[in-house]
Amino acid sequence: MVCFSCFSLLFWASRSPLSYNLGWMIVSGFILGAIAVSFIFSSSHAGLIGGILWAILILLPLIGFKKVNQLVARERYIKARKLASWLRLLHPSDGWWEQPELFRALELGQQGNMDEAVQIFNRYTTAKTPIGRNATVLLYRMGARWEELLLWLRNEIPESVLFTDTTMGSYYLRALGETGDLNGLIENLDRLENIFINSGKSGALNMMRMFAFAFGGQPEQVKNLFNIALGSYSQDVRQFWLATANMAAGKEAEAKEQLLELSHKSDITLQNAIARRLSHPLSRPDLVLNKSSQQILAKIPHQIEQEVRYVDRFALVNQKTYVTYGLISLNSIAFALEILSGGSENLLTLYRLGALAPQAVWQGEWWRLITATFLHFGWLHLLLNMLGLSFLGGFVELSLGWWRYLFAYFCSGIGSMLVIVILTIFTGYGPKIAVGASGGIMGMLGVIIAILLRGWRQEKARVAGNRLRNLLLIMGLQVAIDLTTPNISFVGHFSGAAIGFLTGIILLRNWRSQD
Repeated sequence: MVCFSCFSLLFWASRSPLSYNLGWMIVSGFILGAIAVSFIFSSSHAGLIGGILWAILILLPLIGFKKVNQLVARERYIKARKLASWLRLLHPSDGWWEQPELFRALELGQQGNMDEAVQIFNRYTTAKTPIGRNATVLLYRMGARWEELLLWLRNEIPESVLFTDTTMGSYYLRALGETGDLNGLIENLDRLENIFINSGKSGALNMMRMFAFAFGGQPEQVKNLFNIALGSYSQDVRQFWLATANMAAGKEAEAKEQLLELSHKSDITLQNAIARRLSHPLSRPDLVLNKSSQQILAKIPHQIEQEVRYVDRFALVNQKTYVTYGLISLNSIAFALEILSGGSENLLTLYRLGALAPQAVWQGEWWRLITATFLHFGWLHLLLNMLGLSFLGGFVELSLGWWRYLFAYFCSGIGSMLVIVILTIFTGYGPKIAVGASGGIMGMLGVIIAILLRGWRQEKARVAGNRLRNLLLIMGLQVAIDLTTPNISFVGHFSGAAIGFLTGIILLRNWRSQD
């Protein structure tokens, strides 16, 4: 699972400019190298070493940075700054070392201290580095100087950056909308969609799409997008953009009332945005948009629906996957029983509790096919499998519903154990004892591949096709790791994935997504 995660991160980071994710590439490569060296000197400790490094250098920073971004979206800059100050010790590269200072500037602006905020931003402004570009656009945004920002972006930022950097792309589109170029906004959004979806950045598009809906005078689409994909943003941000959409739609009285409700806020950035909105009339989309822009705008809701189905469910944002929680709890209870009965790495204890022993199963102890899927050899084995289950299993549960999910999970887990038994009995090659939920978890990967394949072929969902290619590549790397790593059951993993894929194909017949 650690290798799977590192290869996934390497693949994701390699699809962005080197200056943005070099730190993640170095960390992933370092962990993979540490695991390889550990196998040479002490193969029994390689998993432990890799797991600890992965938890400290990848898992904690990723969880923390996600929380920081949520705090920024809610405009809680003080908490974001404090958390980022700790996280940068674990990941000082990719611009995160300087981020607390930018959050400090946003905090000062929120409190009305414009001069101090500008001084901080001015220390970093440059077009040559990602953090410098971010500081520059934030400075223009704070003053609502959109004409100047648009000029700076066009003159100082090359297209290779403008159309690969999500922050630059987002502010470029907003600047086009603020200055009345609606067709330019929507045409460039279409271009950015093609680039970002192909590079796995579909999540970054939703704010850009919201700009298009707002300046395009579609308040219902703005409200819907905030509800399903931009839920982390504050109520003030939602109200401002809903007012913008109403104003563009010709509902000026309603829009002004919504903006005036926000006028008591001390946030300088918000105050300047409101002042501009009230003093600069917006372009009328019904008079300005050409036919091509109207068609692009009309297809966006369907694209968002597909991304929610095939991408956002991987994030499990605000989703309760109770069956997955239940399976994790059962595995944890079984592990506690192992500890109380003599130890999770005691083979005799595992055998007594129902570990898979091919000869015993062949002689009639069939229940071991089931019980073995809940037992684990050591806490690291349990932890990594449960992380995989929460990620992959949660997606399948949300997509197929609970009973199809359980059916596929147990078919994969029990089926992979049965394959191990049959191969061991008839070839004489195989483990004397086997435990773990890996077969069921890899089965969930197989089911996901079946779901994405269906979405790509039947619904023509481009995002499903992109995610499918990524998973197949990562799965190929996982197979290579399994074949070269001692004490890992390639047969269990591969058969679990194959059974999961076939089960998924069967379950997907006459199936509709759980929306």
